[in-house]
Amino acid sequence: MLDRRTLLAAMASAPLLATGAFAQAPLLTARMNGANVQLPIIGLGSARRYEDPQGEAQMAPLRATIARFVELGGKLIDTAPTYGRAEEVLGQLIAELKLRDRLFLATKVSVDDRAQGLAQIEASFRKLRTDRIDLIAVHNLRDVDDELAILRDLKAKGRIRALGITTSFDGQYDAFEAVMRREPLDVIQVDYALDNRNAAARILPLAQEKGLTVMINLPFGRDRLFSATRDKPLPDWAAEIGATSWAQIFLKYVLSHPCRPIAIPGMAQPRYVDDNLGAARGILPDAAMRTRMERYIDAL
Repeated sequence: MLDRRTLLAAMASAPLLATGAFAQAPLLTARMNGANVQLPIIGLGSARRYEDPQGEAQMAPLRATIARFVELGGKLIDTAPTYGRAEEVLGQLIAELKLRDRLFLATKVSVDDRAQGLAQIEASFRKLRTDRIDLIAVHNLRDVDDELAILRDLKAKGRIRALGITTSFDGQYDAFEAVMRREPLDVIQVDYALDNRNAAARILPLAQEKGLTVMINLPFGRDRLFSATRDKPLPDWAAEIGATSWAQIFLKYVLSHPCRPIAIPGMAQPRYVDDNLGAARGILPDAAMRTRMERYIDAL
């Protein structure tokens, strides 16, 4: 059984592994509310590596990553004004690759008042080089009432297709749940991983009850999961869910939650696109396998 490091090395030396029959299987999809479209259940996150690339040496792998993502059927790219220059970098690369019409672009607003929100949102349109942003969410509930009002107006005008709220902190869950209950939303984004399951207590069931699209950030648990499994062989049961790497195990767990979320792992190299999108193909764990996976990781 291959671990992530071995598999990715094999992909680098034998590209046919990533472009064979398995890679060509259809990507599983989920409905994106508001926009009323089906999107592959793995999107591309742009924090960290996209924040401030310097020169062509650092831009080239990002360009290749986006190209490979779309080549394999990916659509959703998630970013934010708080991710350094990520919006600007993505806008440039997407324009160079002429891929805007094949992508679903999601960004956020993260400010303290209405005037700042209006300015930041207009800056996002400019940086992303587009006249329509598919999804804008209020980041970490910041000035949530004012910003949701702005987003509802933009949606009514057709400048955005969907709106929502995000968090990646347990300490915001009570307030997050309150907003979910009182506000009409299309989408939520929340942290959830095999070793970080707190959102499954109330947030994810409520999203399912209200029919909201769920996006998952930090599906690898801020890299804790890779640290815990480093140099460990894949368990025998990985084959039962079609997982050929630890990344696919972690992603398939997230993707198999009954709310049927879309995960947005960060990807800044084409080889990670090949690996991560593999989790969106074929079999997802059932309830019994999910329990087995939880017990396995909890015991490490």
